[in-house]
Formats: sequence, C-alpha cells, structure tokens
Amino acid sequence: MLRRIIWLTLFSALLIFGANACGGVSINVQVNSTPIATAQIQLATHAAPTETTARATRPPATRRAVTPTRTVHANGLEAISRADLPPQARETLELIAQGGPFPYRQDGQVFQNREGLLPKNKNGYYHEYTVETPGSADRGARRIITGAQGELYYTDDHYASFKVIVDE
Repeated sequence: MLRRIIWLTLFSALLIFGANACGGVSINVQVNSTPIATAQIQLATHAAPTETTARATRPPATRRAVTPTRTVHANGLEAISRADLPPQARETLELIAQGGPFPYRQDGQVFQNREGLLPKNKNGYYHEYTVETPGSADRGARRIITGAQGELYYTDDHYASFKVIVDE
C-alpha cells in the first residue's frame, strides 16, 4: 500500500511539474513526524515520463516516539490519576477527605447528573465540589463529583465531560 502511495505521489508530481521542469523529484513520506520512506525519480531532461528511472528506499530504522494511550474506566469514561490532576484538584480532594471546610457554600450540594454523562443513579447519589481556578473571578468550570460508594470524577469544562479519578 505504501509503495502504491509513493508511486502515485511521484506520478502526480511529474504531471504537475512536467518532465522538463526539473531533473528529478524526491518525496519524503512521514507518519507522525517520523520518516518512513523516501522515493526519488531522476529524469533525463530529454526523457518523457514513461522513460523515467525510479528508486524507492527506506530510511534507516529510527526509534518511534511512544504515544501515551488513554486509560478508559469500566464505565466508559477516561481515567485520570490523582498525580495528573491539577494541584487545586488535589487540594479539593484533601478537603473532601477531611469533611471541609469548603471555600464555597455550594460545595457538597447534590449534583443531579442532568447531562447524563455519569453512571445513572438515584437523585442525591452524587455531590459536587469546586476546584479553585487561578485567576477566575467566580467558581470557574472545574469540579470534583463524588459518588455515594466513593467514586470520584473530575471535570474541567463545567460538566461537558468527566474523567474518573483513579489511584495510580
């Protein structure tokens, strides 16, 4: 498949630039900024595209960067470890564990899950707590939601999405 893509790209370059416009064409193919192939066509200035000589080579092996994968919790939400939370969220978790005092009167109130993004439970099952947002004039968009059985969820976009907080 890759070889076909390279040949089609080279042929397209010949059609666009013409055989007499340049002495050759070099194409570098990259995936995620990692070179995976190089193809070159050298043309004689009097040769037609059908008389081209072509050569496809592979670059020397290089180490590819490891892309972190998303850990998905059993309920389908992305997971986030406590260590990966912003410091203000870790502070809020400490306040929750101590039972307060909380900086906002709304902290500890029932979260109704109107968005339906968290697992469905009866009203009163979830409670919300503000995560301070530096520079914000109000409560900001960040919250921690607790479940009656100890579940912890984090949102940084005012309930548009949630991540399950895990101990890793």
